[in-house]
Amino acid sequence: MRRFLRPGHDPVRERLKRDLFQFNKTVEHGFPHQPSALGYSPFLRLMAIGTRSGAIKLYGAPGVEFMGLHEENNTVMQIHFIPDQCQLVTLLDDNSLHLWSLKQHSGASELREEYRFTLKGPPGSPPSATQITAVLPHSSREVLYLGTESGNIFVVELPSFRVLEDRTITSEAVLQRVPEDYCNRRSCELVEALREHPKNPDQILIGYSRGLIVLWDLQNNKVTHHFLGSQQLENLYWQRDGSKFISCHYDGSYTQWPVSGDNRQPEPLENLVPYGPFPCKAISKIYWQTTKNGLPYIIFQGGMPRASYGDRHSISVVHGSQQTAFDFTSRVIDFFIIFSSEPTAEFDDPSAMVVLAEEELVVIDLKTAGWPAVHPPYLASLHCSAITCSHHVSNIPLKLWERIISAGSKQNIHYSNMPWPIDGGTNIAPDPPQRDLLLTGHEDGTVRFWDASGVCLHLLYKLSTVRVFLTDADPNDNMNTLGEDEWPPLRKVGTFDPYSDDPRLGIQKIYLCKYSGYLAVAGTAGQVLVMELNDEDAEHVVDHAEADLLQDQEGYRWKGHEKLKTRDGPVRFEAGFQPFVLVQCQPPAVVTSLALHSEWKLVAFGTSHGFGLFDHQQKRLVFVKCTLHPSDQLALEGPLSRVKSLKKSLRQSFRRIRRSRVSSRKRRGGSGNASEVQEANAKFDQDTLQEMELAPVQRKIEARSAEDSFTGFVRTLYFADTFLRDSSRHCPSLWAGTNGGTVYAFCLRVPPAERRMDEPVRAEQAKEIQLMHRAPVVGILVLDGRSTPLPEPLEVAHDLSKSPDMQGSHQLLVVSEEQFKVFTLPKVSSKLKLKLTALEGCRVRKATVANFGSCKTDDYSENDLAVLTNLGDIQIISLPFLKLQIRYPCIRKEDVSGIASCVFTKYGQGFYLISPSEFERFSLSTKWLVEPRCIVDVPEVTSNNHVHSKSGMENAARKSRGSGRNSGDCGEDERKSGRLMEHALLNDEKVLKEIQSTLEGGKGSYAERNLARSPLGHGLSNGGTD
Repeated sequence: MRRFLRPGHDPVRERLKRDLFQFNKTVEHGFPHQPSALGYSPFLRLMAIGTRSGAIKLYGAPGVEFMGLHEENNTVMQIHFIPDQCQLVTLLDDNSLHLWSLKQHSGASELREEYRFTLKGPPGSPPSATQITAVLPHSSREVLYLGTESGNIFVVELPSFRVLEDRTITSEAVLQRVPEDYCNRRSCELVEALREHPKNPDQILIGYSRGLIVLWDLQNNKVTHHFLGSQQLENLYWQRDGSKFISCHYDGSYTQWPVSGDNRQPEPLENLVPYGPFPCKAISKIYWQTTKNGLPYIIFQGGMPRASYGDRHSISVVHGSQQTAFDFTSRVIDFFIIFSSEPTAEFDDPSAMVVLAEEELVVIDLKTAGWPAVHPPYLASLHCSAITCSHHVSNIPLKLWERIISAGSKQNIHYSNMPWPIDGGTNIAPDPPQRDLLLTGHEDGTVRFWDASGVCLHLLYKLSTVRVFLTDADPNDNMNTLGEDEWPPLRKVGTFDPYSDDPRLGIQKIYLCKYSGYLAVAGTAGQVLVMELNDEDAEHVVDHAEADLLQDQEGYRWKGHEKLKTRDGPVRFEAGFQPFVLVQCQPPAVVTSLALHSEWKLVAFGTSHGFGLFDHQQKRLVFVKCTLHPSDQLALEGPLSRVKSLKKSLRQSFRRIRRSRVSSRKRRGGSGNASEVQEANAKFDQDTLQEMELAPVQRKIEARSAEDSFTGFVRTLYFADTFLRDSSRHCPSLWAGTNGGTVYAFCLRVPPAERRMDEPVRAEQAKEIQLMHRAPVVGILVLDGRSTPLPEPLEVAHDLSKSPDMQGSHQLLVVSEEQFKVFTLPKVSSKLKLKLTALEGCRVRKATVANFGSCKTDDYSENDLAVLTNLGDIQIISLPFLKLQIRYPCIRKEDVSGIASCVFTKYGQGFYLISPSEFERFSLSTKWLVEPRCIVDVPEVTSNNHVHSKSGMENAARKSRGSGRNSGDCGEDERKSGRLMEHALLNDEKVLKEIQSTLEGGKGSYAERNLARSPLGHGLSNGGTD
């Protein structure tokens, strides 16, 4: 039988691979891109958000998340929960209605689409006749009332969506009871609002856009009251007892109307323009909430004076003499109030206001004096400033974790202590096995520390590097301060702030040592800050050092941005990570690589000009090495160099074409006829065009010219204690890999601890390796005598790793964009290599060592290389034999920015941006899997309110992304449900351009953002593990 097996096919290994590797897209972290609708169920205490790409996401208590996607990928316009049911209805911009249900399956709840329906009018009727503008789910849970542009209201049965034509409320029937002179002046036009009477379910309030409001009796099919408004209507809201309602209007006014038994045409009790008398913007939504103390809460969106505040996005809260206009930095999509939903309760007693803005979710505590914001446990606005890099650290020690949380809690004292008010459902997922941190660097010079242990990505702490530098903005400015008499009483809320004081502040690289608490961050203008954790506020001087990477070069002149100016004298820092030394690279180019060795107290940094080593204990520069090639003039021309190199390469291509044509004619000279020459030229042109079309996806690995631009660009730095000079003595070493395929190795002499401050660290270049194909080096790794990657600094000292085997021979693994190569140490002779599939133009973008444990037994685990390519594939490659184990499609190859943003974890998970505000989380391991698993209890349903449901779940299952989004192996059908949301986002060219602009260039019209870009456009990276 063995002769029928494929060469290299090992059944035992195949079984083991199934126990080790499995690809799953598990959860999306962050804020939904382009939200378009908001819904809330007081009964389930769940919130729903719809997006422009057709996604619907439900959130409850932390860890309770559900996700679904409409097949049409149309914008979600409205979301309405069916009263007292685990069901909701969505309205899309194609006028279709969709019924979704939360069903229990395998012990957990899932969100599934049950039915879809499009309201159709009689033949020949215009589209406006059935264009839905308002939706009212009736409390009977049996019907939906659908208001339309024509003024008619259709009634459809639930859950079948059957139209009950005999119950249609026509505009003609409504106008029969309205005074004739009013009818002549105003037609009904479209239905703007539908509201059920809070005490009598047989009555509904109908509001038309021209201002007419009627109370309709469902039993007798007639108007019982009509309210003649004079302004264009925006919305309606009933008071709790049903004796009054309030209407809001386009002119910025709101009106209170009485509802009494005897007066069929009541006059308004009150008409008020809260921010008048000058013309105001429309009030688009309003709440009137009663309280025990008698003073109501009046809460409304908009209404600001047009001339002075027409560009503000505000929601005003009025309670007695208190009035605040909450000012949001992005457009308000919708909001709702959480109040007492008990039918027996006499008052509303509002507790919180939940606002969905275009770029963030803001929750305001209405119970606490001052109405502070509530810190959200999920839906974090990751892109409050554009993300420029990310770094993941696994298995954080408890002491460091607690210190980071403590520092973060001091930053959150202005938040409310109110428990999270949206607390529906139960999280039944197991507790995370370890504490993980995701660090994101941002364009405004901040680093945010996120708890990435579980389903909810929660902000722990925010570090700002701005205080070290002099910028245009004063960090002590408080935008929330208001004068006592200022009107309107605006108060800025939310964290979204896309504008950076100076694009040079942008963070490009991050490296955190979890054992020592040292943190290194590097930025756009060549700044490298080394920090340590301090539990108290402190004021101290930050030491400065300059690293001139061009010191032994002549004739070079930097044409890019200037370095950041630093503050003189002591600087006050809040508790947390505090910088104690700043290394400024000259020229101040983007820092492209960073490595920190906390045991040796050394930090290495690289730019497009070279790299250097700094001793942060003695605070002195150890050495610098210039890697600039004589032809690398473009590296000195700053952020526009990418464009110029493109022009240069195009120019060179056309020159080669012309030269080839001339030489072809000369060779053929007088011999042969003209037709042969023309035929040869035509063939050459065709071949050249094909070559140019295939240029982005290189067909074969070719040796590159040393004259290619940016060969000196330092891509990776790596510290290792290994055998570099001879096989008998190991020593500390620093390795650097460049864009031109060169690897530099330096021997380091680090004094022992007792003489560490007295003797300098010394470095001497020991090796220089030039890869023949000159492809960029993206990773360097040393394997010990057991073929195991060397442990992290201090890992052995903390008994978290075995001591490396220093008896056997060590091996050096060099990962370039095009191949993996293993060398023996110290001789540096080639041992084996693995070329990527050159026919597909496959190139390595990220490579990280990950530990994979077996799901069958705790006794077995292995280290492998997780590799992301430019095609969006993830390949797992064994160490040290470089055998391809398995390959999974993960990211679309067109999504260049998603590929650039990817970061791997130490235990086989990963994150990448699917939009500027969302990380997609995936897992390659069978053992380490973080995904939502939650349950929403189905309410008790009485017999007279039975909800009919049919088995439409099979058709919708593939669109559902409820508690888990496993794709098992890499079969396309099994991956489909897990990739629906990503597909919806990435099919949108605007989304791709927005992510691209965040990572590679300016955003909006802020041209100076070009300064923050790396010459090669790799704006986002995995900290120091590149």
